Amino acid sequence: MDRSAALDRVEEIVRTVESDPMPVPVREIWVYGDVALGLDPIDRLDVYLTKDILLRGDGEAEAKFVESYGVKGVGKSVSAEWAEQFPEFLRANDNGHAAPEKCLAAHLLPSDEEPIHLEVCNASFDKNVTQRLRGAMAREAYDQILDPRGVCLWIDGTYGEESMEKLRGGELPFPTLSGALEMLGLDEETAREAAAAMREYRARQTGATVRGDVV
Repeated sequence: MDRSAALDRVEEIVRTVESDPMPVPVREIWVYGDVALGLDPIDRLDVYLTKDILLRGDGEAEAKFVESYGVKGVGKSVSAEWAEQFPEFLRANDNGHAAPEKCLAAHLLPSDEEPIHLEVCNASFDKNVTQRLRGAMAREAYDQILDPRGVCLWIDGTYGEESMEKLRGGELPFPTLSGALEMLGLDEETAREAAAAMREYRARQTGATVRGDVV
């Protein structure tokens, strides 16, 4: 993907979050990995969303969507108002419950062919980087580490125009992936091994992908 087109696509995601109802409230939008490094072109565009969890339940709405679409949890895990307006973006997990991350991906990434990965979590990017690293190290599942080289472009309704300008100009300095992992506490050999596993895993991904986490 051309770098300029990738950043245009990020701006489109930001505008959509600002203008449209969302299945769950979105608090932060980050980009990370290749697009943050100034590479051109990039293999994939990595976007991170911090979301809130809905706290109010709406049993009446849930019953309606179970009957009409066979999807549970509308009004509980995703907004009933959003689902009423955008039923075509309603997605469920394997248990038939509305999945916030899949609903967000359907709304924000309507084309399955786009080389975009969407990470969705209730925790901020920095916190989730640390949590994912701990879990991955405990399981030696290095490919599940979240690339820590990220840039926040939107938070609580405020767009980071200066950050976007620096991204477009390739002005943000970042270390290599293994160097960034060393800064998080990994020794040099483990950091190199982890970075290689992350790159291999990422190279196997095609089209639009999404992952949801709860921290």
